[in-house]
Amino acid sequence: MPMPPFVSIIVPCYNEEPTIRHLLDAVLAQTYPHAQMELVISDGMSTDRTRDVIAAFQNEHADLTVRVVLNSARTIPSGLNQAIRESRGEIIVRLDAHSIPIPEYVERCVAAHESGKGENVGGVWEIRAGAETWIANAISFAAAHPLGVGDAMYRLNAKAGAVDTVPFGSFRRSLVDKIGAFDETLLANEDYEFNTRVRESGGTVWLDPSIRSVYFSRSTLGKLATQYWRYGFWKFKMLERYPHTLRWRQALPPLFVLILFVLIVLSLFIGIARYFLAAQLFVYFFVLVLAGTKLAIKKNTGSLLPGLPLAISTMHMAWGAGFLWSGISSPFTKHG
Repeated sequence: MPMPPFVSIIVPCYNEEPTIRHLLDAVLAQTYPHAQMELVISDGMSTDRTRDVIAAFQNEHADLTVRVVLNSARTIPSGLNQAIRESRGEIIVRLDAHSIPIPEYVERCVAAHESGKGENVGGVWEIRAGAETWIANAISFAAAHPLGVGDAMYRLNAKAGAVDTVPFGSFRRSLVDKIGAFDETLLANEDYEFNTRVRESGGTVWLDPSIRSVYFSRSTLGKLATQYWRYGFWKFKMLERYPHTLRWRQALPPLFVLILFVLIVLSLFIGIARYFLAAQLFVYFFVLVLAGTKLAIKKNTGSLLPGLPLAISTMHMAWGAGFLWSGISSPFTKHG
């Protein structure tokens, strides 16, 4: 029986003391042979006890190769590239310090590659609350709701097939040799940009719903707003290079925020603009409250009635504002 391919699991990491042990235990529980697998954690100079937790795990489980490399640039794409450079696997599986892959995760990624499903293969997220609070619970539902994420299939009930992008992803080392590594000038959206190059090189990005992982969403509206501002800001930078990749779901938040801003300004001078502003806000929040009510009844959780509209509107406003600010500031900033 031939030896299965050697797999390198790569993880960018920074101050993940509360969650890193969950990931380490999940990697240990993988059904893939430990002798044919390594975990390479690219740490962005963590200031908490992240590396102590990793060191304790290494001492307890010497049968699993776990290595820590230092990511002095302290960004996600630089961390990924550093881990790739220092890994030795034929197949590379990207994971996140906030994630918990199912035991069959690596095995199913490898099987998909061995059967030629795609050049980059990934699965779906089961999103859980980042804290035991009502708003964290609402955020977790918003992060998997069609009104929050549009047609992002990896967050929804998806079918197997070719898609635009997948979370994390797994790929052969030869793919990096062919299309290049992650773009270190993008501090977010680096995975979507990587997958764009996969598709434009003639490759397939394949979503397999049997490849599953738990992902912990942000725990507060402030953290959610910061996350989606970054997503929107760096999405514009990516679209400057690949404008044809813009999807309808990505265009709606900045368009909504732009119209909202224009109407607010006009309403200071033109009376009728106030009616249009009121109508826009009424329709928008009516739809969100309706969605929140429906979900609250379905889940028998009353806090979703205010929580879902708050979380989804935070996502839309922050993403749209970040996107617009990126476009406004773009002529005055230098980037790759």
